[in-house]
Amino acid sequence: MTTLFGFYQNIGPALTLLVLATFVLAGAVKGVIGLGLPTIAMGLLGMAMSPAQAAALLIVPSTLTNLWQLAFGGHLRALLKRLWPMLAMIFVGTLLGSAWLGINSGEWAARALGGALLAYALYGLFGRAVRLAAAHEPWLGPLCGLSTGVITAATGVFVIPAVPYLQSLGLSRDEMVQALGLSFSVSTLALAIGLAGQDALGAQALGASLLVLAPALLGMLGGQWLRQRISAELFKRCFFIGLALLGAHLLLNG
Repeated sequence: MTTLFGFYQNIGPALTLLVLATFVLAGAVKGVIGLGLPTIAMGLLGMAMSPAQAAALLIVPSTLTNLWQLAFGGHLRALLKRLWPMLAMIFVGTLLGSAWLGINSGEWAARALGGALLAYALYGLFGRAVRLAAAHEPWLGPLCGLSTGVITAATGVFVIPAVPYLQSLGLSRDEMVQALGLSFSVSTLALAIGLAGQDALGAQALGASLLVLAPALLGMLGGQWLRQRISAELFKRCFFIGLALLGAHLLLNG
């Protein structure tokens, strides 16, 4: 019991409420647009605690919601065959980045997190859809995977450049949902190993992460309900605008 609640006893009631509210919101965003849980969690919590603490909190909810996402669609085997070079390099890049950079680097890590969030938001708002020629996949996939892994290790955010790369492959909607779940699952697993290697993912951190699973799932179910009643495109635009403001704040103020 002490292991489960020790983290929240240490941070106090106000920050505990922020953590719970953050995962409800992050789950809701994921429920509406299919991604965003770790991005929102890292962005908001990165203003109130170290990136390593924030990243440790997202391990359990991110893992389970991503496994849920990739379990449906019927394209898993084909996607693994096509994407394994990128996925392997995400794993390698995250472990190398964890040993080289680490996520718990104080102000530098917070600014890196802000930069990653801002870059992703600007891509979401202004990036143009491109179609990658199949001939470029053998070299560009591993390169994007390695880059994503290093950025994941430094910031806890694993969307850049993996998401733009996946969007350029011309996947169907169901394939894209599964591909995102696959990429994020590998990133989360590698990040967990990297955090454990930095002594940032002990029993207390895992217990704290387990306790935010319920708020994340509650938010995700609410987001799926909301998706049927609002414009997903408008919601996505508002999401990226908010993310850009958050990223700029972290980048400028650390």
